[in-house]
Amino acid sequence: MPYINVSTSAKVDDKKKFLEEISFLISSLTNKSKRFVMAKLDDNCQMYFDDESPSCFLEIKSIGSLNPSEMAKPISDFVFKKMGIPIDKIYISFEDVPASLWAWNGRTFG
Repeated sequence: MPYINVSTSAKVDDKKKFLEEISFLISSLTNKSKRFVMAKLDDNCQMYFDDESPSCFLEIKSIGSLNPSEMAKPISDFVFKKMGIPIDKIYISFEDVPASLWAWNGRTFG
């Protein structure tokens, strides 16, 4: 049930590998099964963050299991390692979604 949406002005050459690796990272940081992590990537998109150098915006949603103060650094480090985007050009939005507002397999979780 964790969902990560990555938007970046950088071009990601191996999108499948990137999505698999970030899914694994989010799974490990939330202690949720990788089977339930959904990841989306929009790369090479028009973005402006102080200038036109590469930047990245990540949205992470989950039912619980989010600890932004502990998750921000490893996620930022991952983006820097994989895309070369400096961590001061990365925004991350965390959202803890109530179980009653998240559905899967035809029913909500709460």
